[in-house]
Amino acid sequence: MTMTPSLPGPLAAVVSEFQEVQGQDKLRLLLEFADDLPALPAELEEAAMEPVPECQSPLFLHVDAGDPERVRLYFSAPAEAPTTRGFAAILATGLDEQPAGDILAVPDDFYTELGLAALISPLRLRGMSAMLTRIKRRLRDS
Repeated sequence: MTMTPSLPGPLAAVVSEFQEVQGQDKLRLLLEFADDLPALPAELEEAAMEPVPECQSPLFLHVDAGDPERVRLYFSAPAEAPTTRGFAAILATGLDEQPAGDILAVPDDFYTELGLAALISPLRLRGMSAMLTRIKRRLRDS
C-alpha cells in the first residue's frame, strides 16, 4: 500500500482502496461510494450551494471553513448521476473535517491515482478536478 504524502490520511486511504482493485471492480467501488454520499443537513438547501457547471450532472457543493482546522464539505448530486455522486463521495470521505491547509495541499490531479482513466471519460474525470478546484477557491477566499 503506497501512501501519498501530500494527501490527508482519509483521502490517501480512499486512493489506496481504489489501487487495490482492478478493472470493473473500480467502477463497482465508485458506485459504492456514490451510495454512501452523506445526505445534506436539514439546514442546508441546494439553492444556497455553489453549482459546479463543469460536472456533466447537476452537482452542488458547500464549503464551511468556519473552523479552518476542521473544514466541513457538503455535496448534493442526483441519484441518477452515480459517477458524479461517487466523485463527490470520494471528496467527502477523504477531505471532510480535514484542516484547510491539508486540503489546499492536495494535488489537483490526485484523482489520476484512482486509476479510473481507462473506465471513465476525461470529461467526467475533469468534473472531479473542478470540484476540488472550487473547494480550494472557497478556502482561499474565506
